[in-house]
Amino acid sequence: MGSWKLVSVVLLLFSCSAALSSADPGNSSTGFSFKDSFKIMPAKDHFRTSPDGQIWYLYLDKKAGCGFQTRERYLFGWFSMKMKLVGGDSAGVVTAYYMCSDLGAGPKRDELDFEFLGNRTGQPYTIQTNVYKSGIGGREMRHSLWFDPTADFHTYSILWNSHRIVFYADRVPIRVYKNNGRKNDFFPTEKPMYMFSSIWDGDDWATRGGLEKTNWKKAPFVSSYKDFNADGCRWEDPFPACVASTGEHWWDQSEAWVFADAQEEDLSWVGRNLVVYDYCKDTERYPELPEECNLR
Repeated sequence: MGSWKLVSVVLLLFSCSAALSSADPGNSSTGFSFKDSFKIMPAKDHFRTSPDGQIWYLYLDKKAGCGFQTRERYLFGWFSMKMKLVGGDSAGVVTAYYMCSDLGAGPKRDELDFEFLGNRTGQPYTIQTNVYKSGIGGREMRHSLWFDPTADFHTYSILWNSHRIVFYADRVPIRVYKNNGRKNDFFPTEKPMYMFSSIWDGDDWATRGGLEKTNWKKAPFVSSYKDFNADGCRWEDPFPACVASTGEHWWDQSEAWVFADAQEEDLSWVGRNLVVYDYCKDTERYPELPEECNLR
């Protein structure tokens, strides 16, 4: 495979010709201010904002990392964030953007993950996605990226409905996790989730399986965020009406259950060129593959 610059040119040819389906998230999302939408997770002294408050920075040093979470929970919808990742030598550093039903790593949590795994200078970033249900994960996929995620902000999004979960990078679908008419028993549909982002030290596993350790001489490591958007079913006890499959929201309509032809081509291209690891192809780890692998 060529450099990320070459890959970006190739994928741009797909993306420029791609028309998003009529369920266009760009026209439906609702912006939020940080103060109104999020709570800062410890340690608060590792959190900064730009003077206008529109860009948020999380710092990681040897003492602590940092994170934030939404004040609200959601069950289904479209969720996106623009992020700029740690540049330079970021080996061992994990930047996470994810949804989770619990405020802590609860033993019965549901979770949808983006994890960005740092690297030694000059090596490509790896993006890992994962799905948890009732505290069990093990549904990892890893991709390389067709752009430099440290040079500028890029948009990372999750589409979640009762039919499928789709992970996007800059509106390009990189992974789809299907329910196929509720045939997937390992598909989260019942627990509302918060949105989180955090930066933390994962040098025991994140870079080359833990062989590359965090170089604390390069600290602090800083990840940047802006333009959080959500268009989802905001949870209200005991049960919000928007959870029902009424078709009133674009993310709950048939156009959001399948890809337009151009997006299907993008996903196929990503699958052929950028997949680093797929649990559904790891027969050493799973001699009997999980049942949902047959739904692809």
